[in-house]
Amino acid sequence: MIQDIKPRIFNNKFTNKKAEPGDLLLSYKGETVLVKEEKEKLWYPAFADFQDSHPHLKDEAQFLFNIDDINYFLVKQQDLDSVKGWTYVTTGRFRTELKYWRSFAGAVGWQLNRWYQNHHFCSRCGHQTKTSETERMLSCESCGFQTYPVISPCVIVAVYEGDRLLLTKYAGRSYKNFALIAGFVEIGESLEETVQREVMEEVGLKVKNIQFYKSQPWPFTDTILAGFFAELDGDDKIIIDEDELSMGVWMDRDNVPPDESKISLTGEMMEAFRTRRMP
Repeated sequence: MIQDIKPRIFNNKFTNKKAEPGDLLLSYKGETVLVKEEKEKLWYPAFADFQDSHPHLKDEAQFLFNIDDINYFLVKQQDLDSVKGWTYVTTGRFRTELKYWRSFAGAVGWQLNRWYQNHHFCSRCGHQTKTSETERMLSCESCGFQTYPVISPCVIVAVYEGDRLLLTKYAGRSYKNFALIAGFVEIGESLEETVQREVMEEVGLKVKNIQFYKSQPWPFTDTILAGFFAELDGDDKIIIDEDELSMGVWMDRDNVPPDESKISLTGEMMEAFRTRRMP
């Protein structure tokens, strides 16, 4: 999965360090990220690459994390593609980069970039927030409100019956491949209750024998995913929620498409069922 970057080590411990010329920077413009032109891999710039054109770029850079001994910083500047050799490309590249540590760095940086942008002003009183020097937190000096990066819990459910797996396709999304039932946890719900509710809401089915499989951080949607396998309980007639899904079908184990991207929990769970590792 996208976070599986071993032997490299991802370290998200916050420190109030200043950027150095050799550190890497992440610059985002909407759903694009700055990379080296004409490179098939995601090649992020270093501050040294902009020393002549933007000598003060590192002065206001925000430390994000490090991978091994490489420090990553976030910058607000969005005109860096004016420098020859650099361009903004779609963040969809995070899903196709073969070196997971590159895609994971870019995706987590994008997640933190959204958090900083969305909480520039206090949600309680409207005053401007200030970045903490001791932890990854934004605070309001006017009313004292504090906010931390938002992570929403979400379940992924592989519903099965014997050698059949329930596969779905989303409605109105650019992602057109098969997927599993998924949904966010509501206030007051346990994860298991969310599994039962989401399956009933999206395809009209009851489930039993709910079994936790694995979790995954998913920076694309600010979520932590919890994967479950659940056995069909009763009638197998699918009644899809057309607002959420365009398709819901039972598929024999041997016909489940293989996981080619290998970046998502959904894909791994489908592959685990296809290859008889689960359940």
